Amino acid sequence: MRIDPAGWPFLTGPLVPAALAAAAGRRWAAWPFLGLSAYMALFFRDPDRRCDTVPADPDEVLSPADGVVMVAGDPQPDVAPEGEWQQVSVFLSVVDVHVNRSPYRGEVVESSYRKGSFLAAYRKESAHRNERSELWLREGDRTVVFRQIVGVLARRIVTRTGPGQRLATGERMGLMKFGSRMDVFVPPECTVLVSKGQRVRGGETVIARWPAAG
Repeated sequence: MRIDPAGWPFLTGPLVPAALAAAAGRRWAAWPFLGLSAYMALFFRDPDRRCDTVPADPDEVLSPADGVVMVAGDPQPDVAPEGEWQQVSVFLSVVDVHVNRSPYRGEVVESSYRKGSFLAAYRKESAHRNERSELWLREGDRTVVFRQIVGVLARRIVTRTGPGQRLATGERMGLMKFGSRMDVFVPPECTVLVSKGQRVRGGETVIARWPAAG
């Protein structure tokens, strides 16, 4: 299993006290550190998904993360960017894959980062009060906006892209450390295909679809 590079310090750190405890003959004391290291390997795992081998349909918007859909359709008040949008929000628990993927293809035309609070990511207030990173993707006349939002346990957003770069649908673009959420905003002409409470997989589940180009 591939491990995201951001995870190696968290994975290897607990191994040092585990080795010291074992060397001192206190093997029982090493087990909690070994368990913590194993959990970090689970948290920072980076599995391949279908989009890594099969290009997505040009009209599909894919889930940017694993988790459970919190919002699907009308945007939450004071959360969406200015204009008319539909919103799909995915809550990531501490056992979900936290590698983030681009929900659509195109050029990153705008990027912003804002410091904020660390409310629980499932609370609606977290969408506009918590620390977050926002990206605008544009492909022709199509625009998709998405945000990485950290939660009560998360303390850092990793965003590995920026203005001027192009992303493919489902391409890895960052990571959030521990429980968090991702918001995706698509225009009204898109059809939202998921519902609240549904489990989704990053880079595989189609969350919305653009009308076919005529």
